[in-house]
Amino acid sequence: MATKSKATGGVSRQVLADHVYEALLVALMDGRLEAGTPVSIDGMARELDVSPTPVREALARLEATGMVRRMALRGYRVAPLFSPEELADLMDARLVIEPANAFMACKHADQELTGQLQQAIEDLKAAPRGPSFAEFRAYWEADERFHRLIAESAENQFLLSAYNALGGQVQRFRFFGGLGVTDADYAIAEHTEILKAFEAGDAELARQKMIDHIEGVKQRSQHDSEVRS
Repeated sequence: MATKSKATGGVSRQVLADHVYEALLVALMDGRLEAGTPVSIDGMARELDVSPTPVREALARLEATGMVRRMALRGYRVAPLFSPEELADLMDARLVIEPANAFMACKHADQELTGQLQQAIEDLKAAPRGPSFAEFRAYWEADERFHRLIAESAENQFLLSAYNALGGQVQRFRFFGGLGVTDADYAIAEHTEILKAFEAGDAELARQKMIDHIEGVKQRSQHDSEVRS
């Protein structure tokens, strides 16, 4: 994993932290940083040829997604993959938040939003779905973009904060490492149904279609968890 050197040459602190975050995310998603192993801030800084500060900032961001955990007096460790029970809890939390997002976002959706949702679906259709993160990353980003567009368009800062805190998308996609995306056709069809509700301006239908989608994701995620175990 290589990124900018300590002599940043004018690169901003935020840009440098983003580079480090990206390098760590790829290593976590591909399993090169294995579940349960410690992540040394100083060691990672040496490996990436940066100061400890952007590594510390990147790990704090990853902690918010549940990808790493900070242990008292012991630093960071890579979090284990979610158990079936944890996955169920995650999806139940998403079932509280995301249908509400869809309902409120649909109420003031415009052509720009529906166009962006449509583009996210088209990007899902075109994205590779292979077993490495490099292969399925474009799919993950399009999937995340679809859900984030709706979360941000709900225009409720507290729901958006709750959505961000879940880290639901990245956690689910950890199960695709070594497998590839297993549920693309289902997810694309479900996203399309949500989009149709937005295009019709039917907020209650958008809420219900989001429920259907998250319920489907819950069932498929539990299956992927069992396959990996």
